[in-house]
Amino acid sequence: MKRRNFLKAAGAFSAISATGMAANLSSFASNAAKEIYEWRIYTLTGEGASLDEFLKDVLLPAYNRLKVKTGAFKLYKVKEGEKDQRHVLLVYPNIASYLKVKKSLWEDAKFLAESKTFFETTAPSPVYSAFESYLSEAFDKIPTHRLPDPARGLLEIRIYHSPNEEANKRKIKMFNTEEINLFDKVKINSVLYGDILSGPNLPAIMYLTWYKDEETRSKVWADFVAHPDWQRMSKLPQYANTATRNQSIFLTPLPFSQF
Repeated sequence: MKRRNFLKAAGAFSAISATGMAANLSSFASNAAKEIYEWRIYTLTGEGASLDEFLKDVLLPAYNRLKVKTGAFKLYKVKEGEKDQRHVLLVYPNIASYLKVKKSLWEDAKFLAESKTFFETTAPSPVYSAFESYLSEAFDKIPTHRLPDPARGLLEIRIYHSPNEEANKRKIKMFNTEEINLFDKVKINSVLYGDILSGPNLPAIMYLTWYKDEETRSKVWADFVAHPDWQRMSKLPQYANTATRNQSIFLTPLPFSQF
């Protein structure tokens, strides 16, 4: 009798374990389908021609060979007293590919040979002071990027900082369930959205949008702010205090950018 009860219990436990394992595998598969974004901000110490040449001819082609799509941008306008920047976007199919590529790049003989002169020249005379790096995972709503129209003249990267992790999760939910839909309605053209996994000043999210020009951007954002859907959702208590500090950077694509 005891043996039969033991076998029943063991069978039930196995069924539960199998169910749990299947759920975990399903969750992993879902996450694996979401892109990983690496966003770099290079702050220049002088003119950017040598870095642009390195990006165009060496670094970004090396990432392309490893099946990573790339974007390259400069500031839309450099304000007086502001240092110039270059922004680089690297799009990985999933987190496993990110880890693989980080290693494979430095085993690429072509990259090592072509980058040698740049690295040797810029070690004693740097062309940038440092670069910030943000690593993020795509939102559920847009698990893979949308390519901008070739006519895009202005792109905008926005970084939203939340006061704590729970508020950050609520802001992501706001985008996934409502805000991206409204962006689509008013023609704020989405490229990608990322939950920042690693970077300065966390917790935060970042997203990239595109427009024909500055005038078009101003119009669609005015439409967004005035839209009844935004007026409603911005007053909902579940979204209160979700993004308390925002950073916005206007960019224009370099000729060799894939975005």
